[in-house]
Amino acid sequence: MSVAPSTPEGSPAPDDASGIPGTPVTPSAPGTPGTTGGTGGTGRTGTPGAARTAAASGTPGGLPVLAEVVRSGFVEGRHRGSLVVLAADGTVELALGDVTAPVFPRSSNKPMQAAGVLRAGLDLAGERLALAAASHSGEIFHRDLVQKMLVEHGLITEQLQCPPDLPLDPVEAETYLASGAVRDRVTMNCSGKHTAMLAVCALRGWPTESYLDPGHPLQQLIHSVVEEAAGEPVAAVGTDGCGAPLMAITLTGLARAFRSFVLAAPGSAERRVADAMRAHPEYVAGTRRPDTWLMREVPGALSKMGAEAVQAVALPDGRALAFKIDDGGGRALGPVLARALGLLGVEAPVVTRIGSAPLLGGGRAVGEIRAAF
Repeated sequence: MSVAPSTPEGSPAPDDASGIPGTPVTPSAPGTPGTTGGTGGTGRTGTPGAARTAAASGTPGGLPVLAEVVRSGFVEGRHRGSLVVLAADGTVELALGDVTAPVFPRSSNKPMQAAGVLRAGLDLAGERLALAAASHSGEIFHRDLVQKMLVEHGLITEQLQCPPDLPLDPVEAETYLASGAVRDRVTMNCSGKHTAMLAVCALRGWPTESYLDPGHPLQQLIHSVVEEAAGEPVAAVGTDGCGAPLMAITLTGLARAFRSFVLAAPGSAERRVADAMRAHPEYVAGTRRPDTWLMREVPGALSKMGAEAVQAVALPDGRALAFKIDDGGGRALGPVLARALGLLGVEAPVVTRIGSAPLLGGGRAVGEIRAAF
């Protein structure tokens, strides 16, 4: 029996799709019944300008349709949202929907949180720094490194204030449960971030019991890092699924933040985080995750998804994108990301793999989730 991830951070597949993203599927024919006006099959190709025109049509009274759910040639559902694409010089090249309204980036904020930990004085590098910025899948190598980091910094599992959880990756969750294991704080996908936060508090002599309080010195520093990277003030502070403070910024600010990390000076906290994530992407996500695939196969790409269907990517020349599916439908992430990468000019086999989201009927592909802009 398939086990769904208990948190929405990973690379969720549709409820009737194959469990592994990237399974090939034959696209439905364009112009099928129910296709939104001005999109259909033609929305899958063309220039950014054409995409802007297509998305602007047929969307009265709401955000544009970014993805369609097509079964047997019939559009049975749509996912609306907002997306921004930045040119290499940082100017907005494409904006769909509302890219100036604050959103919670969820775990797409993790690179900024990891940079805050470095600025506070914790000397992390390599896999450990990548794990500090991770929404890891809960695979054995993730759990082992979290345990090692706890020991290295004189910490114990009970000090982690992220909730006990199952592995984020559904394949890993099945194996984990079959072994007789139960929900654990180390297994929770944010445990690397929490370990790094606790470690720097212990180093600085800051309170460890209240490290998730928005008024804590570490969280105040992270707040400043987010504002600096995004180039705008934090609009609201909430609580993320792992219990950590969550800073709201615009999608444009999120894209700017990722751009600033890849363009940061070598040796800076921001560049160290970006370099660690790109060098060790399997520690940022997992072996079956699109963030890993993209950072491994597109040289210099920095990629991080977040819960509620948020995604941000930056390329080494400063091109960047950020989007959010309004209903939080993670199944639309891959197709929308693949289309957006195409608009950025990324040409690589991994883009097709990320964008493939088949729908199954009777155990065979009968449709797909496809980008509609």
